[in-house]
Amino acid sequence: MPPIPGAGLAKGLAVTLRTMTKKTVTAQYPDVQPELPPRSRGVIALFEENCTVCMLCARECPDWCIYIDSHKETVPAAAPGGRERSRNVLDRFAIDFSLCMYCGICIEVCPFDALFWSPEFEYAETDILELTHERDKLREWMWTVPEPPALDPGSEEPKEIAAARKTAEKLRTQREQETAAAAAAPPAPTDPAPTDPAPTDKEGQA
Repeated sequence: MPPIPGAGLAKGLAVTLRTMTKKTVTAQYPDVQPELPPRSRGVIALFEENCTVCMLCARECPDWCIYIDSHKETVPAAAPGGRERSRNVLDRFAIDFSLCMYCGICIEVCPFDALFWSPEFEYAETDILELTHERDKLREWMWTVPEPPALDPGSEEPKEIAAARKTAEKLRTQREQETAAAAAAPPAPTDPAPTDPAPTDKEGQA
């Protein structure tokens, strides 16, 4: 069947008429902040205390926009006769958000939960150099990271929590058994109090 002339125009006018009858909604930004979804990707925050300088985030970043510098320090032995150890100390952690494509790979691969998504998105700059956030700036974004959502009551308990609870219960049972064994043990015999020796003949004559 050949197309009817003007059918496309009629459909377009129908969409226009339907839209004209709907109420117009205007976002009053920036006076009114938008309600963002819970998992919005705004800016990346750094929790420096958890970073071990493993370099996983920098190696897995598709845009190579993460810059990390570190040095090694020698940690003295914790006990006498122990061995000294070395650890990585973070000197620089920076993210160039002019290159970042917000894929979230760095946050996913971090094994120590040092990187988090923040919903903050108002960090535009007039100079592109200012879009490279050093670790102090990334640390400031950490205070804007929302708390994680509560777990589903019907979901399975995380393996880490289950293992920690099992270990705590085992230690508590062991401690209770030691306390009960110590209470049931007979008291240790005590030595009788020493008595004064009998006076000798010489002391009696004196």
